[in-house]
Amino acid sequence: MKRKKVAFFDFTCCEGCQLQVANFGEALLDVLEAVDVVEFREVMSEKADEYDVAIIEGSITTPHDVERIKDIRSRSKVMIAYGSCATIGGINGMKNSFKMDDVKSYVYGESGKYFETIPTMSVGQVVDVDYFVNGCPIYPPEFVKILKYALMGIPYTVKDEAVCVECKANENECMYEIGLTCMGPITNAGCNSWCVNNGNICYGCRGMVKETTKNASVEVLKKYDIPIDWIMGKYDMYNKSSESEDMK
Repeated sequence: MKRKKVAFFDFTCCEGCQLQVANFGEALLDVLEAVDVVEFREVMSEKADEYDVAIIEGSITTPHDVERIKDIRSRSKVMIAYGSCATIGGINGMKNSFKMDDVKSYVYGESGKYFETIPTMSVGQVVDVDYFVNGCPIYPPEFVKILKYALMGIPYTVKDEAVCVECKANENECMYEIGLTCMGPITNAGCNSWCVNNGNICYGCRGMVKETTKNASVEVLKKYDIPIDWIMGKYDMYNKSSESEDMK
């Protein structure tokens, strides 16, 4: 069987998701038998012109980013956005709460006029994306699973369930019961409640469930007397880019 050409690219990000992939070890061995990694700046210097699967980390924050992601899309049969920055804009989207000129001035001082910037967008707001791997950083088993689906050309959709569903299945003590405010009730599942399993709260890095009422999210917040506006304020840490206009 002909090996699929797979390439990894990064835009505005910390490259933590690429580091996750580089550290996968044995979990990726069976997948690597079916692919030929032709571009991956984190671990190799080789490059290619066309790709069966392009895997994108990072959000779109400059006019150059827009041009570059459109060029990569034009040379890719399938595109995967992975990590919060690529799928929902991520932490970089917090700048969208301010005027762009003020942001440049704050970061670069008087030199800000030399740096072009635009409101932070997810990859899917600029080009068509075929598969999404949410999380900051990505949850390794989910990434491997979605990559396999992409290589086989099988559609993959994340269930519209809250992280709380997975938390209950993992028999975790609810963070609200110990006095901590957790984003689990309104955050998309799929990470196997990874953070809460390890004693942390959910920060909402996977995006918001579509039907909060169906997922009993509103009831949880009412039970613990948590104002929804306050929750949404915290939610902006990862999800502010959703307010940006699409450029497709």
